[in-house]
Amino acid sequence: PQGMWRKCRLCSSAVYAQDVRNNMYICPKCGGYLRVHAYRRIEILADADSFTEWNKEMEVSNPLLFPGYEEKLEAARAKTGMNEAMITGRAAILGNPCVLAVCDARFMMSSMGHNLGEKLCLAIERAIEERLPLVVYACSGGARMQEGIVSLMQMAKTSAALKRLHDAGLLYISVLTDPTTGGVTASFAMLGDIIIAEPGALIGFAGPRVIAQTIGQKLPEGFQRAEFLLEHGFIDIIAERREQRELIGRLLKAHSADNKASETDDNGADSGLSDSADKEKIKTDEPAAEEKGISSANGNKNLMSAWDRVLLSRASDRATAADYISAIFTGFTELHGDRRFADDGAIVGGIAWLEGRAVTVIAQQKGRNLKDNKKRNFGMPSPEGYRKAIRLMKQAESFKRPVICLVDTPGAFCGIEAEERGQGEAIASSLFELSGLKTPVISLVIGEGGSGGALALAVADEVWMMENAIYSILSPEGFASILYKDSKLCKEAAEDMRITSTELLRLGIIEKIIPETEPVTPENISEVSDFIKEQLKNSISRLDKYTGEELIERRYSRFRAY
Repeated sequence: PQGMWRKCRLCSSAVYAQDVRNNMYICPKCGGYLRVHAYRRIEILADADSFTEWNKEMEVSNPLLFPGYEEKLEAARAKTGMNEAMITGRAAILGNPCVLAVCDARFMMSSMGHNLGEKLCLAIERAIEERLPLVVYACSGGARMQEGIVSLMQMAKTSAALKRLHDAGLLYISVLTDPTTGGVTASFAMLGDIIIAEPGALIGFAGPRVIAQTIGQKLPEGFQRAEFLLEHGFIDIIAERREQRELIGRLLKAHSADNKASETDDNGADSGLSDSADKEKIKTDEPAAEEKGISSANGNKNLMSAWDRVLLSRASDRATAADYISAIFTGFTELHGDRRFADDGAIVGGIAWLEGRAVTVIAQQKGRNLKDNKKRNFGMPSPEGYRKAIRLMKQAESFKRPVICLVDTPGAFCGIEAEERGQGEAIASSLFELSGLKTPVISLVIGEGGSGGALALAVADEVWMMENAIYSILSPEGFASILYKDSKLCKEAAEDMRITSTELLRLGIIEKIIPETEPVTPENISEVSDFIKEQLKNSISRLDKYTGEELIERRYSRFRAY
C-alpha cells in the first residue's frame, strides 16, 4: 500500500515506514537521522496537549514582486499543510513551560524570508512578555532567494529580538538539526545560551560544495558536521533524539524561577566567612569537621613538610575534579566549547544541582592515565579553556546561578599555539570577568593551584583549599631554578614559598581548609564530600543575601587588601 515503505535518503535502503516512525525517524538500517516535520517534532518533544500554536496564518509576503514566488509558496502550503516554514507556540516540556519554535525542511527547505523572521520575532516578544524561556529547533537551507535583501534583513531582525530576550534574563536553547546553513546559522541558530545539535547534522555558513569549489580542495571527512563543531568549540552538546526531551526539560528546570529552592539551613554550622575574625575561628575551632570524624587541618599532620604536601597534591591516585563533581552534585550537564575555536578538555564546566539549587560548576580536570592526560593536556588549560570558563561564568550571572570553581592545575599551558591564541589575554579576561560577576563565586583548590592558570578560576568571594592541596606562584622546581639557580633545591623552595593550606590561611589568602583524614582518592572521597556539600550550601545561602553590587564590592575589598 502507498506510504508503507520509504527509502532512506542516507543509505538508500527500503525501510518500513512504521518502523521509522516508531524509531523517532532514525533509519533502522543505517542509524542515520531522517528529517522530522514540525508538528511531529512537537509531538515528540512537548507534553501531551500542552502545545498552543501562535500566528498560524500569515499573509503572503513578496516584497520584490518576484515572478512565480507566490505560486511556489502556494505549492509548499498545499504540500505541507503549513502557512510558513516555522511553527511557533506555547508548550510544556516535562512540566516546564516554554515558547517553542520549530522549522520544517519540507517548506522551501525552511529558508528564511520575511514571514519566518516575523513569526520568530513575534514568538520572542511574547516570550519576553510572558517571562518564558525559548526553545528553537533550527533547520534551513539559508536565506530565501526570492525575497533578496529583505531576507537578509531577517538575520539582523531576529538577532536583535534575541538580544532583548537575553537582556530580559530569559533562557534561549537552540537545537541544530540537519541541515542548518546560511543566514539561519549566521543569526538565530548560533545565538543560544545553550546550543544542542543532533548527531551528524550538517551545520555551517557556506555550504560544503560552495567551499570546495571556492578553494579547489577536497574537504576533510566530517567537515561541518555536528561532531566537527563540538570539537571546535561552537556547540555545547550533541544529543541523541531519544535524549532531547529529558535533556531540554532538565535544562528548563535548572533555569526556572524556582531553581533557588534550596534545602539549606541559614542557621547551619559554617566554619569560615570572609571577615578576619571568622578566619581566626577556622584555625582554632572546627566542630563540624570533628563531629564528622574528620581530623582537623591543625592536627599532627601539620608535621608533614611542605614538599610532602606537594607530592600528595600531585599523586596519580588523587581525586580529580570529576570525582568531586560526581560526589557533591547531581544532574551534572556538561557544556562544551568557547564558541570561538575549540573545546578544551582541561576545563570542564556545566550546570548541576546542589540539593535543589541549580549551580554552575567550572573545573580544571586532570587525566587518570596517559591517554586521558593527553586529552586533558595534563590539566593545563589553553586559551579556549579559559574562554569557555568565561562564557559559563557570564551565563551563570545572567541566570543568577552561583559559580563553584574546582582548581587543580600545574599551570596554564605554555606552548607556541597557546601564545598564538592569546593565553595571557584569556587569563586576564577571566580575572576581569570574575571580579565583576554579580553572583556568588566559591573556589576550592583540590590539588595543585599553579600560578595564574589557577588564579583564573580563583577570583572568588571565598577561596577554600583541601588540606593536602597547594597554591603557589609557580612550581617549587621552577622557583628553585629561578631564585636558587638549582632546581634540586625544590624541597627547600616549597618551605620558603609558604604554599600549604595552613600557611595560606595564616596569610589570609584563603578562607577555609577542608580537612582530609587521608589523602582524598576516588575511593574515600565520600568522607569529605558531604562536609563540602554542607559548607557550600551554607556559604551560598549567606552570600545570596547580598546584591550583585554588594558582592562585587566585597570581592574587590577582599583582593584590594593584599
